[in-house]
Amino acid sequence: MLSNLAVQLINGLADACAMFLVASGLSLIFGVTRIVNFAHGSFYMLGVYVAYSIASRFGSTVAGFWLSMLAAALVVAVLGALVEMVVLRRIYQAPELFHLLATFALVLIFRDAALYIWGPEDLFGPRAPLLGGAVNLLGHALPTYDIALIVIGPVVLGILWFGLTKTRWGTLVRAATGDREMLGALGINQAWLFTGVFFIGAFLAGLGGALQVPRMSANLSLDIDTIGNAFVVVVVGGMGSIPGAFVAALLIAEIKALCIGIGDVAIGGVVFSLSKFTLVAEFVVMAIVLVVRPWGLLGRAQAAVRTMAAAETPLRPADTRLKIFAGIVLAVLVLAPLLSGVFPYMPVLLVEILIAVLFATSLHFIMGPGGMHSFGHAAYFGLGAYGAALFLKVLNLPMEAALVLGPLLAGVGAIVFGWFCVRLSGVYLAMLTLAFAQIVWSIVFQWDAVTGGSNGILNLWPSTWLSSTVAYYYVSLVFAVLGVWLLRRMLFSPLGYAMRASRDSTLRAEAIGIDVKRVQWVAFIIASLFCGLAGSLYAFSKGSISPEVISVGRSVDGLVMVLLGGLQTLTGPIVGAAVFTWLQDTVARQTDYWEALLGAAILVLVIAFPQGIVGFVRDKFESRKNSDGGVASQPAKEAL
Repeated sequence: MLSNLAVQLINGLADACAMFLVASGLSLIFGVTRIVNFAHGSFYMLGVYVAYSIASRFGSTVAGFWLSMLAAALVVAVLGALVEMVVLRRIYQAPELFHLLATFALVLIFRDAALYIWGPEDLFGPRAPLLGGAVNLLGHALPTYDIALIVIGPVVLGILWFGLTKTRWGTLVRAATGDREMLGALGINQAWLFTGVFFIGAFLAGLGGALQVPRMSANLSLDIDTIGNAFVVVVVGGMGSIPGAFVAALLIAEIKALCIGIGDVAIGGVVFSLSKFTLVAEFVVMAIVLVVRPWGLLGRAQAAVRTMAAAETPLRPADTRLKIFAGIVLAVLVLAPLLSGVFPYMPVLLVEILIAVLFATSLHFIMGPGGMHSFGHAAYFGLGAYGAALFLKVLNLPMEAALVLGPLLAGVGAIVFGWFCVRLSGVYLAMLTLAFAQIVWSIVFQWDAVTGGSNGILNLWPSTWLSSTVAYYYVSLVFAVLGVWLLRRMLFSPLGYAMRASRDSTLRAEAIGIDVKRVQWVAFIIASLFCGLAGSLYAFSKGSISPEVISVGRSVDGLVMVLLGGLQTLTGPIVGAAVFTWLQDTVARQTDYWEALLGAAILVLVIAFPQGIVGFVRDKFESRKNSDGGVASQPAKEAL
């Protein structure tokens, strides 16, 4: 038992090396550019694929293998620099979350590019020459290559430490991490500094991927799997701290190894499988660290301080013209099923759009007016879906009652998780929501007796009177319209004014007697209830649910919808959800490489409309009014 545990802990050191290489690059990029680079996992994935291709041809010798690893990392580094110069440099002035949207689009493009070049099959690269065997340790075989990785990790850390502390480049990087604006005022060329940082960051991610070729296969799922783990390591260690990333990678990898080494544990006659805990171990660690030490293990406390953002223009109710336009849109939606004879698929697509609208609007409620960024909103979508399914299957309630009561499970989750989340802000808040979402996913995925595990819950069909697609469409329309209307009305209630006051200036809001945390907690719960309603509608529209409804990808889809429409607009999430869902459906039916086309479309929209589609229309409306010699209608502008 002890010998097996020791071997697992040593193996964990090798895993920590790969995690550190990727996380250090991500931490370096974020520290200087403040970009949450969602495409960093794609750099890791491409490092594996490129190293496979080069090493398969030139890696038969020791020199050829290690040069192949470096060459693969350099190829990825050049790609990272090109991404910074061609894409990100154009949108540095856009809100920070739009960088996330742009890099998510790159994830879709890179994944389909890898699919086109290398195909869908898993690819296994060659073994490292002279390191393909194993050594005997306490009666267990320990791969020789893992020992090499254990050495490489500290070596890379040492090189990074020397570069950041003993060179002029490192001085500039540390200065940019502390105050980018002051660095620019001193005449430093920030553009080239940012490009250099992206080059190094992508090199580290590519190297981390390349070094895994002898240990794992190259596959298309590595990007999303890797970026989640990298975010966790960076946040646990402290944003921008390279030593913190190293310590966090060691901590998380060793906890996972410990769980595997111990295996099953019996407590009071109940057997707990710690090996299954590895699915969510890093997110549990992150949640604990963020609650106890919000700025990370080696991060600076100042990084977690709430900032006083510039106050937004006060929102106003919709004017007459906007109400007329909304009435026309609603009339079109009511009459749309009449065309189902010509377009049979239309009601199905419209149901998907309505569910997406409710999902995106609930996320916007806390992100825009509330100022709380969430990377794990899908947790409440999934809880609502599973809540409806369990009310139907376990409690044998009628479908109608299950549909309405399902969101209560999402509300319960929000009460618990939200209490912790509202004590953080910025990227730390976003990452804690992601951690809780992954914890929920793990429970759903492994609780076979209740949730069906990976198979999910089947046969969730509507009642007889709702069995037709058109009937269910009208029910979805009623709930979606009612939900959007209620959320909008709440923004003009005392709660809504308190939310925006807390977002604009926490200190001033608290000074006038607003309990900021309580207001944000209430807003978090309300948003989760409506998100749960979207999940409940989704469950009965599809007839089944699986853990996929709580995936990171679904949370990112919600972020894309909100940002695509416009974060600082009220109509933005509605337009963004409709456009994104329509694009996703339309493009997916045109080609096998629909993700790349969707990513390209999102990228074009981000570059062309950095303020979002509705924000762009609003600004054009204001500009036209001013050019005509008049003043833009303020209520009309703000109502958007």
